[in-house]
Amino acid sequence: MASPAKAQRRPEGASVLETLPALPLAIIIAKAGPRCAAALACASSTLRAAASGEALWRRFCSDDFALDAPLAPGDLPLPSFKDAYKAWFQSFGMYPLPLVKRVKIFWSSFRAWLCLYFPEGLRTLGEGVSEAEIAVAECNLGLVLPMPTKVLYRFCNGQLHIGRGEEVSYGVMGGYDYVHQRYTVRLLPLAHHAVQKNSNYIVVATSCFGEKIFLLDCASGRLYVGTKYWNEEREIMACVPKASIRLTVDDDHGMPQDGFLLWLEEHLSRLQDGLIKVQSCKFPMLARHISLYPVQLPYCSSASMHGIKVRASAVFAPENSAFADYRCRYSYYFSIRLSLPEAFIVDGKWYSSFQLQSCHYTIQIGEEVLPYTCNYGGHGKCPLLRCGEELFVYGCSISAALEPGSVTGKLTLVPWRCGQPRGSPFIADIAPFPLHPPDHIF
Repeated sequence: MASPAKAQRRPEGASVLETLPALPLAIIIAKAGPRCAAALACASSTLRAAASGEALWRRFCSDDFALDAPLAPGDLPLPSFKDAYKAWFQSFGMYPLPLVKRVKIFWSSFRAWLCLYFPEGLRTLGEGVSEAEIAVAECNLGLVLPMPTKVLYRFCNGQLHIGRGEEVSYGVMGGYDYVHQRYTVRLLPLAHHAVQKNSNYIVVATSCFGEKIFLLDCASGRLYVGTKYWNEEREIMACVPKASIRLTVDDDHGMPQDGFLLWLEEHLSRLQDGLIKVQSCKFPMLARHISLYPVQLPYCSSASMHGIKVRASAVFAPENSAFADYRCRYSYYFSIRLSLPEAFIVDGKWYSSFQLQSCHYTIQIGEEVLPYTCNYGGHGKCPLLRCGEELFVYGCSISAALEPGSVTGKLTLVPWRCGQPRGSPFIADIAPFPLHPPDHIF
């Protein structure tokens, strides 16, 4: 009978780890994490080789910073993933790494979306600021910014280099047209933040002419928007549910998240899901912009008559809303979009264009029912809609109750041929679409 194998003697001075096979040792170091791996690399030449593998540090870079290439902050190439991890940790190690990874993924995803669908907006985004620049800004403001907001500005310093004409359309937070006005919101650079007198509020985003203004409470982390009475009485309403906000790090709640970060993430989610999109139209303005009017069910309705498509949806308009000491006023703008893919037949005759004569709306919120009619009159009052084009019609609803409602209606259209009205008016339906009090306000 063979005698039992003798246990292998550990080399003198070697640790238990150094005697392990390569695969178990690699698993242990990977589970120990990057800090332990860096410490083990200083213990011996055997452990240095095991703790310096490119595959190991690739994994650490991916887990902690969502890196898939050895790049330093600012996308500067580095020779190895270990060097990349060191560079990122030196730059962001003062923050919880899960928060850094979350913010990095947000900005990478947002930039990727803008690159595909709205490069005009992408060109306006600024590079991130340094920790020293944040410290200077806090000193000038006299406030300490919430941690998530600091990390957001480390990756992107708002929107820069926007000319006055571009400002109307290139705000990356989107906006909406109403009649002949466009309200589009842009992110402000850190240096442009202004403290509201005797408060912890700073302005982080605004529309071109200040109709809409978004404020971050640096003490609570909540994000607000000014209402109709902002200029007179500084009235504001919350943009993000209070229950979602936390500024501390603990085992029960995970990483910190303020209203600014949650607001930006919700906006990106709506873009990625296709709920809102970039809009191009010839009327009333030429430039493309991110439109906040929803384009998907259940927030957008669709109907068709004689081949004419009618889509309708609404947005909440905080700048025209109010509450506090007044009878509550919740305002919505709604958009009716008509499109004509091809020529259509009415009463057995072909037409390739039509003009809107009138709109008849029925707005219902709770028990309140409000009829409304808008007549556009004769020639030139509303542009013709031709094949392959879209026509936008706008309306406004004001409610005294914060509860869901709906809008339905009918459009009276006149067929045109050879530059003249040629047929009898006909009706196109507006399918019901909701007026829904939002959880997030943009």
